[in-house]
Amino acid sequence: MDKSGRLRWRTRRGTRELDALFGGWLDEAFPHADEAQQQAFDELLDVQDPDLWDWVMGYARAPRADWQAIIDDIRARHRL
Repeated sequence: MDKSGRLRWRTRRGTRELDALFGGWLDEAFPHADEAQQQAFDELLDVQDPDLWDWVMGYARAPRADWQAIIDDIRARHRL
């Protein structure tokens, strides 16, 4: 499986909402992201769903600035 296929599989989360948010970012923003941001997204996908949900919903902030930048972009794209 190539990198994009592996990332596509990893964006499949426990809820349809997270699937759509992270899969959408993979489709829309990942191709234009620089290598550091692409690496940060790959690492972000290791985080457990409850934490991702809290960050995307604005209940908490990600512990890394590069992750928070991706979360902020996802929130902005979906007007959350």
